[in-house]
Amino acid sequence: MSKESRHAARLARESRLRGAARKAEAGTGPAVGAEGAAPPAAARPAGRPTSGVGARAGRRAQPRLGPKPGVLERYRSLIVTVAAVAIVAIAVGYVFIGTTSASYTCSSQFNPSPTPPLAPGSSTQLGFFEEDMGAAHIVAGPVNYLFCPPASGSHINQPGVAGPIIPRLYKPDDKVGPTNWIHNLEHGGLVVLYRNDSTGATSAGQQAFRDYIGQFPASPICKVPAGSLSPVIARFDDMPHAFAALVWDRVFYLDTWDPALVNQFYLTESERLDSQGAMIAPPEKAYCNPSARPDVVPSASAPAASGAPSAEPASAPPAAPSASPEPSAAPS
Repeated sequence: MSKESRHAARLARESRLRGAARKAEAGTGPAVGAEGAAPPAAARPAGRPTSGVGARAGRRAQPRLGPKPGVLERYRSLIVTVAAVAIVAIAVGYVFIGTTSASYTCSSQFNPSPTPPLAPGSSTQLGFFEEDMGAAHIVAGPVNYLFCPPASGSHINQPGVAGPIIPRLYKPDDKVGPTNWIHNLEHGGLVVLYRNDSTGATSAGQQAFRDYIGQFPASPICKVPAGSLSPVIARFDDMPHAFAALVWDRVFYLDTWDPALVNQFYLTESERLDSQGAMIAPPEKAYCNPSARPDVVPSASAPAASGAPSAEPASAPPAAPSASPEPSAAPS
């Protein structure tokens, strides 16, 4: 073969190789290596990429998942919300229990024989002596009293706030009790109590109390004006009669409201002198304290020399109404 023929054959062979390579790259034919055609694609192992680049690209396309979150992480917001609601509920419950819990308890109700029927002006001593239960000052309740209603005993010392309290009519829903008004008794005040199932809790009964306050007298000896210490009128259910009037260590029960008899009880029992003219009631002599003098003939209803009261709550008495309720019969 001539030199030209060999050159032409070489060029033809190189041209075929280049064409086969282009077809292999385009996927239309088998790749041809230096030794000839490459094995068909079906002969290659299935599932393996044809190049390293393709394999790396396939792996990177799959998302990489971290560890699953725990229960606390998944429900964190719900747990925080439930905890906050629980804390608020506990706080509200604590406040509610604190405001509604009784400030006192009593071992028994004071229930002596009823006072015989009396008329205003009778010389018979009204009411019953109740055993003295002390006069300790406390910060807060509850207090257990031997008898209810208590005419003595432990009480709060916060003048004008929690004891002695402002003398006025306290409605059935007002939160006052023995720990408050016993301090008024200790200074010689009058406390009138009504049960919630009595006529005193009705609209007419409340108006009768307002009329009574408007015409309330000064104290018998120290002449403490109405509205300075007395009268305190409040609801109290732990007693055997519909109404009760209290001064220190003494209880006067009524089944029907009788303002004239209550005034008589107050004027004869709230401030008293002994046979030597010394004051024996009330125990706390904040408004006056007459000394015993041989030339004094004491009278329970006669006034004695008055002195300047100590610092105690005072409020102006309400204006007197145009009419006052008629007296009713005393309990039988």
